Amino acid sequence: MSNNLYIRNNLQISKLTTRNYSTSFSLGVRMLNRRIQNPIYAIYGFVRYADEIVDTFHDYPQQEMLDEFIGQTYQAIERGISMNPILDSFQWVVNIYGIEKAHIDAFLKSMRMDLDNTDYDEELIGTYIYGSAEVVGLMCLRIFCHDDDQEYEALKPYARKLGEAFQKVNFLRDINSDYQERGRTYFTRMAHDGFTREVKEEIERDIEKDFREAYQGIRMLNKKVRFGVYLAYMYYMRLFKKIRQSEPNAVMNGRLRIANSHKLYLLFKAYLRNSMNML
Repeated sequence: MSNNLYIRNNLQISKLTTRNYSTSFSLGVRMLNRRIQNPIYAIYGFVRYADEIVDTFHDYPQQEMLDEFIGQTYQAIERGISMNPILDSFQWVVNIYGIEKAHIDAFLKSMRMDLDNTDYDEELIGTYIYGSAEVVGLMCLRIFCHDDDQEYEALKPYARKLGEAFQKVNFLRDINSDYQERGRTYFTRMAHDGFTREVKEEIERDIEKDFREAYQGIRMLNKKVRFGVYLAYMYYMRLFKKIRQSEPNAVMNGRLRIANSHKLYLLFKAYLRNSMNML
């Protein structure tokens, strides 16, 4: 009984972490079937903490802290428990739902890359996006398709594309802090030619293609989980549209957001389209 209370408490901490760091993602999770909400919160909490180490802890020994976090992650999974509530929630998901170790390895490899690299060539960026975003989508897909391996395998390419599209939009949204503050360049051509209109439009065409492919997979999802994923898709599509409509300097010198009032509109629109099977 005490173990049940302990994991419930830790899952609540993962849920709180998700809400504190991302109101949009948290709202999307709340639209999922209640059975799978806690596992998704646990995945987000784990990803968020790792990302926090490499992105914001600049006044601390980041490499040492990341090494410790990685070691504690694998130890928690092997033991089946951790005194770190975020890692305990994550090990619970990994062990209950059978999340592949290869996905965890790839994610943590990308976190290391953020400490070691500032400029990414085509090969490095592909590796980085796979580990930092695509495998996170695959972890969530494993939750969605826990009892259906055939469905999981069929939807894997689409989950990867959705993660890739989201990550590239994040790159554009955060281009100011990544480039100006951290010295990171995730777009290969930008490192050589700068963030010109032509470079921006080339990046946007690539992202649009990823979204088109990912959308096909969203339509194939079970209706119980589709709403939350579709809502996240609509949020990112709206943000992407806002970026496309903005000048390169506006994107480079700011951080574009979606107004809360428009998020409510998107929520209502996503609900109607999903419930009426109009995707």
